[in-house]
Amino acid sequence: MQIHELKRKNPHKKEQRVGRGGKRGKTSGRGGKGQTARAGNKKRPELRDTIKKMPKLRGHGKNRARTVVATRVRPVSVTLGRIEALFDNGAQVTPDTLIMKGLIKTVKGRVPQVKVLGTEISKKVYIAGCLVSGGVREAVKKAGGAIVE
Repeated sequence: MQIHELKRKNPHKKEQRVGRGGKRGKTSGRGGKGQTARAGNKKRPELRDTIKKMPKLRGHGKNRARTVVATRVRPVSVTLGRIEALFDNGAQVTPDTLIMKGLIKTVKGRVPQVKVLGTEISKKVYIAGCLVSGGVREAVKKAGGAIVE
């Protein structure tokens, strides 16, 4: 064995050069045509600032509340009709009891905020720890129940 006959244990792996024909086809991973497809492509700083000022292009969309604050848990709505069907007269309605009855589910392991909607109920119920609409407030008081804030 001579020095020119020695072989590496792991042969060299050639680095793939992008955008120079062959192997990767058509645009070679450079997207379409234009400024960014050319060699030495680099956007001018002024253009970058302009893009950053435009919320749609920065990926936040028109309504930042929906896109940026995606972790916010929105209230789950429950109607008085469903409460009347599952709860007895004089029962206490809380987010926990609603979960036990299967009306709502936990969101990411947490008990979500609940908003009760509707206008008619005949049973006397006590609603606690839930957001309620004006119609619910009137209907519950009319039926003899109460809303605990």
